[in-house]
Amino acid sequence: MARQSGIIKLKGTIGDISFYKTTDGHLAREKGGVDKNRIMNDPAFQRTRENGAEFGRAGKGGKLVRNALRILMQNAKDKRVTSRLTKEILVVVKSDGVNDRGLRTVQDGDFTHLNGFDFNIRGKLGSTLFSPYTASFDRITGEFSASLDPFSPIVRIAAPSGTTHFRMISGAAELDFVTEEFVFDMDNSAILPYSAPDTAAMNLVSTLSANSTLPVVGVLGVEFYQEVNGEMYSLKNGMYNALAIVLTDK
Repeated sequence: MARQSGIIKLKGTIGDISFYKTTDGHLAREKGGVDKNRIMNDPAFQRTRENGAEFGRAGKGGKLVRNALRILMQNAKDKRVTSRLTKEILVVVKSDGVNDRGLRTVQDGDFTHLNGFDFNIRGKLGSTLFSPYTASFDRITGEFSASLDPFSPIVRIAAPSGTTHFRMISGAAELDFVTEEFVFDMDNSAILPYSAPDTAAMNLVSTLSANSTLPVVGVLGVEFYQEVNGEMYSLKNGMYNALAIVLTDK
C-alpha cells in the first residue's frame, strides 16, 4: 500500500493498481489475492471461511448497536467508531463458549467485553467525567438507571474550552441479534451552567421491556454547549462530547 502524492489524486484502477481514498488519505495498492471461488470451496481455506462468517456477524451486531443508540451517537462519535465497535463485538463473538468455531454468535458471547467502550475517542467518558456514578438494570421492570450524587461541574467535569453549559445523557437498548430488532429509551438532565455550584442529585431512567431475556447495554455521556445571545449551541458540533457503555446485562 502506497500513499498518493501530487496535485492530482486518482480513483479507480489502472492495470493492476487500484487507487482509492480513505480517512488516511489517497492510497494505491496492487491488485492481488486468492481467487474468491477457491476461498469459498477449497478445504485449505476452511479457517478463512470461519473467520469471515464470524466477522460478518460482528459487523451486523455492531450495526444493530449503532442503530439502537443512533440518537445519542449523533452528538458523540468519531470517524472510526464503526470499525472500533466491530472489533470489540468480534471479541464478544469469539468468547462464545456454546457454538463451534465459525458458528459462534454475538448473542452467545460475553457482553462484558463491551463495558467501557467509548463512542468518541476524542471525548472519552473516563477522562471527561470524574464524578462517581452508578448504573443498574432491573430485568423485572425493564428499568435502566444511571445515578450521580451532587457534584461541582468545574471540579468533576473536564470541559473543552468555550463551554458555558453541559448536560448529562443516558440511555439503554435491548438488542435482538437474531431478528436485528431493538428497543431503545433515553433520558437526560436539563442543560446546566458549567460554572454553577453543586448540581442536584441526578437519576436518569430509561425503560425497556419488562422481563426481557435479550441482551441489554446501558450508556452514559456528557454533552457540552456554548450560550450565545441566549441560545444554546452544541460546542464545536459535539466534537468532544462523551458517550460510553457503562453497563451490559445478559
